[in-house]
Amino acid sequence: MSPRVPPKGVYVPSPTFFLPRGSSSSSSSSPESTHGQLPVDIPSQTSHSIFLARSGITGLVLLGSTGEAIHLSRTERASLVSGVRKGLDEAGYPNYPIMAGVLTNGIDETLQWLDDYASAGAGWGLVLVPGYFGAAATTQEGIVEYFREVAKRSRIPVLVYNYPGVTNGVVVQPETYTKLAGLENVVGVKMSHGNVSIHLQVGLDPGINHEEFRVYSGFGQQLGPVVLFGGAGVIDGLAGFYPRTVVRLMGLVEGGELTGERRKEVQKLQYVVSKAEEFIVRYGIFGIKEAVFRVTGLGTLEKGRPPLLGGLAEGEWERGRKLFLEDIESVEEELKGT
Repeated sequence: MSPRVPPKGVYVPSPTFFLPRGSSSSSSSSPESTHGQLPVDIPSQTSHSIFLARSGITGLVLLGSTGEAIHLSRTERASLVSGVRKGLDEAGYPNYPIMAGVLTNGIDETLQWLDDYASAGAGWGLVLVPGYFGAAATTQEGIVEYFREVAKRSRIPVLVYNYPGVTNGVVVQPETYTKLAGLENVVGVKMSHGNVSIHLQVGLDPGINHEEFRVYSGFGQQLGPVVLFGGAGVIDGLAGFYPRTVVRLMGLVEGGELTGERRKEVQKLQYVVSKAEEFIVRYGIFGIKEAVFRVTGLGTLEKGRPPLLGGLAEGEWERGRKLFLEDIESVEEELKGT
Protein backbone atom coordinates (compact mmCIF):
# COMPACT_ATOMS: atom_id res chain seq x y z
CA MET A 1 0.00 0.00 0.00
CA SER A 2 1.24 3.47 -0.86
CA PRO A 3 1.71 5.80 2.13
CA ARG A 4 -0.44 8.25 0.17
CA VAL A 5 -3.47 5.97 0.65
CA PRO A 6 -5.48 6.42 3.88
CA PRO A 7 -5.50 3.49 6.30
CA LYS A 8 -8.52 1.22 6.58
CA GLY A 9 -10.74 1.80 9.57
CA VAL A 10 -13.26 4.09 11.24
CA TYR A 11 -13.08 7.85 10.64
CA VAL A 12 -15.21 10.50 12.28
CA PRO A 13 -16.69 13.41 10.30
CA SER A 14 -16.29 15.87 13.14
CA PRO A 15 -18.74 18.68 13.76
CA THR A 16 -17.15 22.11 13.97
CA PHE A 17 -17.19 23.48 17.51
CA PHE A 18 -18.26 27.06 18.15
CA LEU A 19 -17.80 29.17 21.24
CA PRO A 20 -20.89 30.33 23.16
CA ARG A 21 -22.55 33.55 22.07
CA GLY A 22 -20.80 36.60 23.47
CA SER A 23 -17.35 34.97 23.44
CA SER A 24 -14.46 36.87 21.91
CA SER A 25 -13.28 35.65 18.52
CA SER A 26 -9.70 36.09 19.76
CA SER A 27 -10.15 33.05 22.01
CA SER A 28 -10.90 30.95 18.97
CA SER A 29 -7.33 31.27 17.65
CA SER A 30 -8.79 32.87 14.52
CA PRO A 31 -7.84 36.51 13.87
CA GLU A 32 -10.75 37.10 11.55
CA SER A 33 -13.97 38.92 12.38
CA THR A 34 -16.99 36.63 12.61
CA HIS A 35 -19.47 39.41 11.79
CA GLY A 36 -21.60 38.55 14.79
CA GLN A 37 -21.51 34.79 14.20
CA LEU A 38 -20.35 32.26 16.78
CA PRO A 39 -16.53 32.06 16.72
CA VAL A 40 -14.79 28.76 16.04
CA ASP A 41 -13.67 26.92 19.19
CA ILE A 42 -10.35 25.35 18.22
CA PRO A 43 -9.43 24.15 21.75
CA SER A 44 -12.65 22.10 21.99
CA GLN A 45 -12.13 20.85 18.43
CA THR A 46 -8.68 19.67 19.44
CA SER A 47 -9.90 18.06 22.67
CA HIS A 48 -12.55 16.13 20.74
CA SER A 49 -9.95 14.98 18.21
CA ILE A 50 -7.66 13.72 20.98
CA PHE A 51 -10.61 11.94 22.62
CA LEU A 52 -11.30 10.13 19.35
CA ALA A 53 -7.66 9.19 18.83
CA ARG A 54 -7.47 7.74 22.34
CA SER A 55 -10.69 5.80 21.73
CA GLY A 56 -9.26 3.90 18.77
CA ILE A 57 -10.68 5.97 15.90
CA THR A 58 -8.45 5.63 12.83
CA GLY A 59 -8.63 9.24 11.69
CA LEU A 60 -10.61 12.45 11.32
CA VAL A 61 -12.56 14.18 8.61
CA LEU A 62 -12.54 17.87 9.46
CA LEU A 63 -14.71 20.43 7.71
CA GLY A 64 -16.90 18.02 5.80
CA SER A 65 -20.67 18.38 5.60
CA THR A 66 -21.10 17.77 9.33
CA GLY A 67 -18.23 20.20 9.87
CA GLU A 68 -20.04 23.04 8.07
CA ALA A 69 -17.04 23.99 5.92
CA ILE A 70 -19.27 26.17 3.75
CA HIS A 71 -20.08 28.34 6.78
CA LEU A 72 -16.44 29.09 7.60
CA SER A 73 -14.07 31.54 5.98
CA ARG A 74 -10.84 30.50 4.30
CA THR A 75 -8.81 31.71 7.28
CA GLU A 76 -11.03 29.88 9.76
CA ARG A 77 -10.77 26.60 7.85
CA ALA A 78 -6.99 26.76 7.69
CA SER A 79 -6.70 27.75 11.36
CA LEU A 80 -8.95 24.90 12.46
CA VAL A 81 -6.96 22.25 10.58
CA SER A 82 -3.59 23.59 11.68
CA GLY A 83 -4.80 23.92 15.28
CA VAL A 84 -6.00 20.32 15.43
CA ARG A 85 -2.82 19.10 13.74
CA LYS A 86 -0.69 20.92 16.31
CA GLY A 87 -2.79 19.63 19.20
CA LEU A 88 -2.59 16.02 18.03
CA ASP A 89 1.17 16.30 17.55
CA GLU A 90 1.59 17.65 21.08
CA ALA A 91 -0.64 14.88 22.48
CA GLY A 92 1.57 12.17 20.98
CA TYR A 93 -0.24 11.54 17.68
CA PRO A 94 2.16 13.07 15.14
CA ASN A 95 1.04 10.94 12.20
CA TYR A 96 -2.64 10.79 12.99
CA PRO A 97 -4.67 10.80 9.73
CA ILE A 98 -6.62 13.95 8.91
CA MET A 99 -8.83 14.36 5.86
CA ALA A 100 -10.31 17.80 5.17
CA GLY A 101 -13.51 18.50 3.26
CA VAL A 102 -13.64 20.51 0.04
CA LEU A 103 -17.23 21.63 -0.55
CA THR A 104 -17.05 23.89 -3.56
CA ASN A 105 -17.65 23.47 -7.28
CA GLY A 106 -14.99 25.27 -9.32
CA ILE A 107 -11.61 23.68 -10.05
CA ASP A 108 -9.53 26.74 -9.14
CA GLU A 109 -11.28 27.25 -5.80
CA THR A 110 -11.11 23.53 -5.06
CA LEU A 111 -7.35 23.67 -5.59
CA GLN A 112 -7.14 26.70 -3.31
CA TRP A 113 -8.89 24.78 -0.52
CA LEU A 114 -6.58 21.80 -1.07
CA ASP A 115 -3.49 23.99 -1.04
CA ASP A 116 -4.58 25.60 2.23
CA TYR A 117 -5.22 22.19 3.77
CA ALA A 118 -1.85 20.87 2.65
CA SER A 119 -0.13 23.83 4.32
CA ALA A 120 -2.22 23.33 7.47
CA GLY A 121 -1.19 19.69 7.87
CA ALA A 122 -4.03 17.62 6.41
CA GLY A 123 -3.04 14.40 4.68
CA TRP A 124 -5.94 14.14 2.24
CA GLY A 125 -8.67 16.24 0.71
CA LEU A 126 -12.22 14.86 0.61
CA VAL A 127 -13.52 16.56 -2.54
CA LEU A 128 -17.27 16.84 -3.06
CA VAL A 129 -18.52 15.80 -6.49
CA PRO A 130 -19.68 19.08 -8.10
CA GLY A 131 -23.45 19.07 -8.34
CA TYR A 132 -24.62 22.64 -8.81
CA PHE A 133 -26.27 21.79 -12.15
CA GLY A 134 -27.74 18.53 -10.91
CA ALA A 135 -27.90 15.04 -12.33
CA ALA A 136 -29.36 16.12 -15.68
CA ALA A 137 -26.37 18.25 -16.69
CA THR A 138 -23.53 16.71 -14.68
CA THR A 139 -22.30 13.83 -16.83
CA GLN A 140 -20.21 10.91 -15.63
CA GLU A 141 -17.51 11.92 -18.14
CA GLY A 142 -17.56 15.43 -16.69
CA ILE A 143 -17.02 14.06 -13.18
CA VAL A 144 -13.97 12.09 -14.32
CA GLU A 145 -12.51 15.12 -16.07
CA TYR A 146 -13.13 17.31 -13.00
CA PHE A 147 -11.20 14.95 -10.75
CA ARG A 148 -8.47 14.45 -13.34
CA GLU A 149 -7.78 18.19 -13.35
CA VAL A 150 -8.03 18.56 -9.56
CA ALA A 151 -5.92 15.52 -8.69
CA LYS A 152 -3.02 16.23 -11.01
CA ARG A 153 -2.58 19.72 -9.52
CA SER A 154 -3.30 18.98 -5.84
CA ARG A 155 -0.44 18.89 -3.34
CA ILE A 156 -2.22 16.18 -1.32
CA PRO A 157 -4.07 13.04 -2.47
CA VAL A 158 -7.81 13.37 -2.93
CA LEU A 159 -10.83 11.19 -2.24
CA VAL A 160 -14.09 11.48 -4.14
CA TYR A 161 -16.99 12.55 -1.93
CA ASN A 162 -20.35 11.50 -3.38
CA TYR A 163 -23.21 12.91 -1.30
CA PRO A 164 -26.29 13.16 -3.55
CA GLY A 165 -28.27 14.82 -0.76
CA VAL A 166 -26.27 18.05 -1.11
CA THR A 167 -25.40 17.84 -4.83
CA ASN A 168 -28.82 17.87 -6.46
CA GLY A 169 -28.99 14.09 -6.70
CA VAL A 170 -25.72 13.50 -8.59
CA VAL A 171 -24.72 9.84 -8.17
CA VAL A 172 -21.37 8.51 -9.35
CA GLN A 173 -21.93 5.21 -11.16
CA PRO A 174 -19.82 2.05 -10.61
CA GLU A 175 -18.17 2.20 -14.04
CA THR A 176 -17.14 5.80 -13.35
CA TYR A 177 -15.33 4.73 -10.19
CA THR A 178 -13.29 2.30 -12.26
CA LYS A 179 -12.03 5.29 -14.25
CA LEU A 180 -11.56 7.51 -11.19
CA ALA A 181 -9.55 4.82 -9.43
CA GLY A 182 -7.13 4.83 -12.34
CA LEU A 183 -6.32 8.53 -11.95
CA GLU A 184 -3.05 9.43 -10.31
CA ASN A 185 -3.51 11.03 -6.88
CA VAL A 186 -7.14 9.83 -6.50
CA VAL A 187 -6.99 7.38 -3.60
CA GLY A 188 -10.55 6.61 -2.53
CA VAL A 189 -14.18 7.51 -2.13
CA LYS A 190 -16.69 8.29 0.58
CA MET A 191 -20.21 7.31 -0.48
CA SER A 192 -22.85 9.10 1.59
CA HIS A 193 -25.90 7.35 0.20
CA GLY A 194 -27.85 4.21 0.93
CA ASN A 195 -27.18 2.32 -2.31
CA VAL A 196 -25.25 -0.61 -0.89
CA SER A 197 -25.07 -2.22 -4.33
CA ILE A 198 -22.82 0.58 -5.61
CA HIS A 199 -20.60 0.23 -2.54
CA LEU A 200 -20.23 -3.49 -3.15
CA GLN A 201 -19.71 -3.24 -6.88
CA VAL A 202 -16.90 -0.73 -6.41
CA GLY A 203 -15.41 -2.55 -3.42
CA LEU A 204 -15.26 -5.82 -5.37
CA ASP A 205 -14.45 -4.43 -8.83
CA PRO A 206 -11.55 -6.52 -10.23
CA GLY A 207 -10.60 -3.55 -12.40
CA ILE A 208 -9.65 -1.51 -9.31
CA ASN A 209 -6.49 -1.89 -7.24
CA HIS A 210 -8.05 -1.80 -3.78
CA GLU A 211 -4.71 -1.26 -2.09
CA GLU A 212 -4.50 2.07 -3.92
CA PHE A 213 -8.18 3.11 -3.91
CA ARG A 214 -10.22 2.84 -0.71
CA VAL A 215 -14.02 2.60 -0.47
CA TYR A 216 -15.61 4.12 2.63
CA SER A 217 -19.29 4.27 3.47
CA GLY A 218 -20.70 7.35 5.15
CA PHE A 219 -23.14 5.24 7.18
CA GLY A 220 -22.28 2.99 10.12
CA GLN A 221 -25.49 1.02 9.55
CA GLN A 222 -23.80 -0.28 6.39
CA LEU A 223 -20.46 -1.12 8.02
CA GLY A 224 -20.84 -4.91 8.15
CA PRO A 225 -21.92 -5.58 4.55
CA VAL A 226 -19.69 -2.89 3.05
CA VAL A 227 -16.50 -4.04 4.80
CA LEU A 228 -17.26 -7.72 4.30
CA PHE A 229 -17.42 -7.09 0.56
CA GLY A 230 -14.33 -5.04 -0.10
CA GLY A 231 -14.90 -1.74 1.70
CA ALA A 232 -12.10 -0.11 3.69
CA GLY A 233 -14.28 1.20 6.51
CA VAL A 234 -16.68 3.99 7.41
CA ILE A 235 -16.67 7.75 7.89
CA ASP A 236 -19.40 7.78 10.49
CA GLY A 237 -20.94 10.51 12.66
CA LEU A 238 -22.11 8.10 15.39
CA ALA A 239 -18.48 7.24 16.13
CA GLY A 240 -17.99 10.86 17.16
CA PHE A 241 -19.69 10.14 20.48
CA TYR A 242 -19.75 6.31 20.76
CA PRO A 243 -16.38 5.51 19.16
CA ARG A 244 -15.45 2.26 20.88
CA THR A 245 -18.51 0.36 19.73
CA VAL A 246 -18.04 1.26 16.07
CA VAL A 247 -14.30 0.52 16.29
CA ARG A 248 -14.99 -2.87 17.87
CA LEU A 249 -17.47 -3.76 15.14
CA MET A 250 -14.99 -2.73 12.45
CA GLY A 251 -12.24 -4.83 14.01
CA LEU A 252 -14.41 -7.92 14.23
CA VAL A 253 -15.72 -7.65 10.68
CA GLU A 254 -12.29 -7.05 9.21
CA GLY A 255 -10.28 -9.32 11.45
CA GLY A 256 -11.21 -12.91 10.68
CA GLU A 257 -13.72 -15.61 9.84
CA LEU A 258 -17.19 -14.83 11.11
CA THR A 259 -18.23 -17.99 12.87
CA GLY A 260 -19.39 -18.98 16.34
CA GLU A 261 -19.14 -16.38 19.08
CA ARG A 262 -17.43 -13.89 16.80
CA ARG A 263 -20.37 -13.97 14.43
CA LYS A 264 -22.81 -13.49 17.30
CA GLU A 265 -20.92 -10.47 18.57
CA VAL A 266 -20.81 -8.91 15.10
CA GLN A 267 -24.56 -9.36 14.76
CA LYS A 268 -25.16 -7.82 18.19
CA LEU A 269 -22.90 -4.85 17.52
CA GLN A 270 -24.27 -4.19 14.05
CA TYR A 271 -27.75 -4.20 15.54
CA VAL A 272 -26.94 -1.65 18.26
CA VAL A 273 -24.99 0.53 15.81
CA SER A 274 -27.78 0.44 13.22
CA LYS A 275 -30.38 1.22 15.87
CA ALA A 276 -28.31 4.13 17.18
CA GLU A 277 -27.81 5.48 13.66
CA GLU A 278 -31.57 6.10 13.58
CA PHE A 279 -30.91 8.91 16.05
CA ILE A 280 -28.80 10.64 13.40
CA VAL A 281 -31.30 9.85 10.65
CA ARG A 282 -34.00 11.56 12.71
CA TYR A 283 -32.07 14.52 14.13
CA GLY A 284 -29.25 15.09 11.62
CA ILE A 285 -26.40 17.48 12.32
CA PHE A 286 -28.24 18.98 15.30
CA GLY A 287 -28.50 15.53 16.85
CA ILE A 288 -24.80 14.87 16.31
CA LYS A 289 -23.82 18.14 17.98
CA GLU A 290 -26.17 17.57 20.89
CA ALA A 291 -25.00 13.99 21.39
CA VAL A 292 -21.32 14.98 21.34
CA PHE A 293 -22.03 17.58 24.03
CA ARG A 294 -24.18 15.26 26.15
CA VAL A 295 -21.83 12.27 25.95
CA THR A 296 -18.36 13.87 25.90
CA GLY A 297 -19.05 17.21 27.56
CA LEU A 298 -17.38 19.06 24.69
CA GLY A 299 -18.93 21.94 22.79
CA THR A 300 -22.12 23.79 23.65
CA LEU A 301 -25.82 23.61 22.89
CA GLU A 302 -25.65 26.85 20.90
CA LYS A 303 -27.57 26.60 17.63
CA GLY A 304 -24.70 27.40 15.28
CA ARG A 305 -24.23 29.65 12.27
CA PRO A 306 -27.04 30.63 9.90
CA PRO A 307 -28.87 29.04 8.24
CA LEU A 308 -28.41 26.13 10.67
CA LEU A 309 -30.34 27.72 13.49
CA GLY A 310 -32.24 24.60 14.45
CA GLY A 311 -31.62 22.32 17.37
CA LEU A 312 -33.32 19.63 19.38
CA ALA A 313 -36.55 20.75 20.95
CA GLU A 314 -37.01 20.49 24.69
CA GLY A 315 -37.27 16.85 25.70
CA GLU A 316 -36.09 15.48 22.34
CA TRP A 317 -32.67 14.41 23.63
CA GLU A 318 -34.25 12.28 26.32
CA ARG A 319 -36.80 10.88 23.87
CA GLY A 320 -34.23 10.08 21.20
CA ARG A 321 -31.82 8.61 23.73
CA LYS A 322 -34.47 6.25 25.06
CA LEU A 323 -35.63 5.20 21.58
CA PHE A 324 -32.26 4.71 19.91
CA LEU A 325 -29.22 5.03 22.17
CA GLU A 326 -29.70 3.06 25.36
CA ASP A 327 -28.37 -0.21 23.86
CA ILE A 328 -25.21 1.34 22.45
CA GLU A 329 -24.64 3.25 25.69
CA SER A 330 -24.43 -0.06 27.55
CA VAL A 331 -22.01 -1.55 25.02
CA GLU A 332 -19.83 1.57 25.05
CA GLU A 333 -19.57 1.45 28.83
CA GLU A 334 -18.54 -2.22 28.71
CA LEU A 335 -15.86 -1.49 26.13
CA LYS A 336 -14.38 1.36 28.18
CA GLY A 337 -13.06 -1.22 30.60
CA THR A 338 -11.34 -3.38 27.98
